[in-house]
Amino acid sequence: MREGLWVRELSNEEGNKLLRIVRRASGSVVTWRRAQMVLLSAQGMDVAQIARVAFTSPDRVRQVLNNFNDDGFESLYPRYSAGRPPTFTLGQRRQIKRVALSRPVDHGLPFSTWSLTKLAEFLVAEGVVEDISHEGLRKVLNEEGVSFQAIKTFKQSADPDYEAKKNRALELYDIADGKATKAEGDPDVVICMDEFGPLNVMPRPGKQWAPGPALRGMGAKRRRRRATYHRTEGTRHLFAALDLGKDKLYGHVKRRKRRVEFLAFCKYLRTLYPPEVRIGLVLDNFSPTCPAAPTNGSGPGPRPTTSSSPTCRPTPAGSTGSSATSPPCAISPSTALTTRTITNRLT
Repeated sequence: MREGLWVRELSNEEGNKLLRIVRRASGSVVTWRRAQMVLLSAQGMDVAQIARVAFTSPDRVRQVLNNFNDDGFESLYPRYSAGRPPTFTLGQRRQIKRVALSRPVDHGLPFSTWSLTKLAEFLVAEGVVEDISHEGLRKVLNEEGVSFQAIKTFKQSADPDYEAKKNRALELYDIADGKATKAEGDPDVVICMDEFGPLNVMPRPGKQWAPGPALRGMGAKRRRRRATYHRTEGTRHLFAALDLGKDKLYGHVKRRKRRVEFLAFCKYLRTLYPPEVRIGLVLDNFSPTCPAAPTNGSGPGPRPTTSSSPTCRPTPAGSTGSSATSPPCAISPSTALTTRTITNRLT
């Protein structure tokens, strides 16, 4: 009878599992060393011999064998226990949340999105926390209701008068909705105009009468719609206007999208209301809506960068344009179009 400490009797399946662990090139080194000690004990080596082969102490060998006899293969895998996670004060949590919700460019950093690595490094550099791991930072943000989400992009205007023009357009919207009181000089009707094109004639999937499954099994084929074909009539452009007061949309389809077609559409909108009704138009800065203004009658002036909400005084009855006696078209302060430009092109 053997004396001393030995591993319990192993089955063939357990012996093969130990062999696979020892022969495996990857995995934890701690698991490999423990499996080696158990396997050597099963092969008949005593504790002292195992300690010399494994370059460890006999007490360590005894601990491994006892743990394996009690817990089996679970004892071979290390159970790493990290230290107590650091606690952050309420002020630190609020500061971490504030920085995470801010933009890196606001702090003078040359990137647009916070990653956990960059955010943790910035918090330590700024002295918000002494140290924080990536997982700890993620948990803090999760507890504060902040998660990593997809964002959408937007375009920002470079026009220095953008705020004034935007506020003027919003003011006209409120006037049309009855949320704001109309002041002197404000239009009676507010219309938003825009253009779209070129519109291309394209095939669209639809429905048709076709042979059923029984007929298709007999060789009948379902007719398909051709995807590409010759476009002999060219393209079209759409001029559209939305009357905010009536919630009604007007549209004209034109062959071209030039100033001539744009002014013709403006004349049509003018005919929708009596001459005494003042109309305000909200436009973008597309070139047909921003004609160059003559300078002293000698040539075109600089093209404006943005135009919005020009408001035109009513023309006399029976007249569709401006003349020497007709009242000029008044332009709101938020527009870049000149009075002379509008009056000359509404004839």
